[in-house]
Amino acid sequence: MSVLEDWINAACLELGLERGEVDQGLVLDLARDVAHNVARPGAPVTAYLLGLAVGRGVPARDAAARLTEMAEGWPAEAPEQAGVPEQGGAPEQGGAPVLDEA
Repeated sequence: MSVLEDWINAACLELGLERGEVDQGLVLDLARDVAHNVARPGAPVTAYLLGLAVGRGVPARDAAARLTEMAEGWPAEAPEQAGVPEQGGAPEQGGAPVLDEA
């Protein structure tokens, strides 16, 4: 058994879930599609959203198919939107601070 399988089994036990209720491939495929087509941090957030939808009664395969379709059609971020000049080089500096100075 792999480390991932051990983790999933332990997590299911901890949360009171049946292992058969968890479609590992479905979740990993969705996470991959979001990470590659939208943004890497979107993968775990989308997996969480899938879980919320399933908890509310939406069939997992239906919800994952809809999210995958969205991710595959998501427009690529233009270089200037990413803060990278079109000619290449370092991202532009400036803009609003991320945290207020205390």
